[in-house]
Amino acid sequence: MRLISIRCLLTFQATNQMRWETEAGRGHPCSRHVLSYSWRNVFSCLVQGKRKSPLMLTGCRNLSWTFFSLTYRRPCARRSFISPTVLCSSNTPPSLPSPTYSHSFLTSRENPSHSSVFTRSLSRSAHTSGLMELKEVLQVLEQLAPLSLAESWDNVGLLVEPSKSRPIKTILLTNDLTDAVMEEAETMDCDLIISYHPPLFRPIKRLVQKDWKQRLAIRAVEAGIALFSPHTSWDSVKGGVNDWLIGGLGRGQVSILSQALGAAFHSHKLEFMVGSTEELNAVMEELKACDSGTTLQYSASRPGSSGIHARVICSDSALTPSVQTLLRRTAPSQSLSILKLEKPPLPGHGQGRLSVLDQRVTVAEAVQKMKVHLGLTHIRLALGSGQTLESSVCSVAVCAGSGASILNGVKADLYVTGEMSHHEVLDAVAKGTNVILTDHSNSERGFLSVFRERLSVRLPESVTLVVSKADRDPLEVV
Repeated sequence: MRLISIRCLLTFQATNQMRWETEAGRGHPCSRHVLSYSWRNVFSCLVQGKRKSPLMLTGCRNLSWTFFSLTYRRPCARRSFISPTVLCSSNTPPSLPSPTYSHSFLTSRENPSHSSVFTRSLSRSAHTSGLMELKEVLQVLEQLAPLSLAESWDNVGLLVEPSKSRPIKTILLTNDLTDAVMEEAETMDCDLIISYHPPLFRPIKRLVQKDWKQRLAIRAVEAGIALFSPHTSWDSVKGGVNDWLIGGLGRGQVSILSQALGAAFHSHKLEFMVGSTEELNAVMEELKACDSGTTLQYSASRPGSSGIHARVICSDSALTPSVQTLLRRTAPSQSLSILKLEKPPLPGHGQGRLSVLDQRVTVAEAVQKMKVHLGLTHIRLALGSGQTLESSVCSVAVCAGSGASILNGVKADLYVTGEMSHHEVLDAVAKGTNVILTDHSNSERGFLSVFRERLSVRLPESVTLVVSKADRDPLEVV
């Protein structure tokens, strides 16, 4: 029997994270694995070597567990949080998967082994004995697809919030909120509707019964049902709707058509000259006041005897008062330059996808693959100039919904989207590009089942997730 020493390190960060580490006694080799895990309840862990060392960890919501695998001479007989075959083995160190949880979904082109039953059981057990409030569900939704990824014109997030708070027990997922879907939600006593398309999009000056969308909002309020819409944040996020859509044609090298950009608090750089350090300090005090007391980023240098060359980075809202301050404080002969700072790109996030397929397919095969992937019996096809059903497809560009504005000008053998106008299809065909149209919501609806699985492992078992059966595309082939 080897004596196992245990070290518990508790490190709290801004997000209330705690790190728990165990290591083998001196001289024993170990391998390290990291698991990110969300835990809501007070719990204790009992680790047994020759002596028992209980470790009590309480009041934590987000924990990062770092395990150092141990070399055991006998099988572990005590029940633990994870499978005994994971923590303990005879003679050989355990082989433990190393899942990395991020704020994005797994795509069809990624290795799904890290999202196994092992991961599901951990995530599920995090909330098994508790109920979730609306704000907690919204936090999970934000982690899966940050609303900042949505297009600026979009209306995403919480659209209807009940006045009386109640635990979220039933969530209904739908692509569109219609009268039929609302009846479905009311019948099942739904607490939250996640509607991919925002039922409230344009500004509303009144709530009346003659407008069907306003009627739905009124019914939601009366029933105490919250409404949430992710829309283009799901399109943009890595592993979201567009990654799911392009995955239907097989594996490939995928790139973003319209890159998502991060939010930059400081958006402008001002360069100017001052005569002395005292003057620079005075100017900086005024600039800080212009930026609502926020600490400005600045630097200064003396290129020669002409004065001090200063550079200040400020927010967009502070640009006008900052410029006015500098023009008032500096001499007319001294130059002031204003530079616009670009927002940083967010790799993997953005609208539309382009895939160079690992294995080429024919147009006919691409059509069949998309039918199966979307669960459709019919889709519309426009053959590109000089193309046939047996022509090869090596590259595919997709955009869920109405994708013409994203696909326009993209060089690919095939476009896949929900809808395009007559003339937009003609333009693509004239360039030799084949076009598959599925109808708008048919290019999006199938992702609801994928998202349900992603969300279910992050919510307690007390929450029921249902994909609407009443939701369907308004158009059908007759």
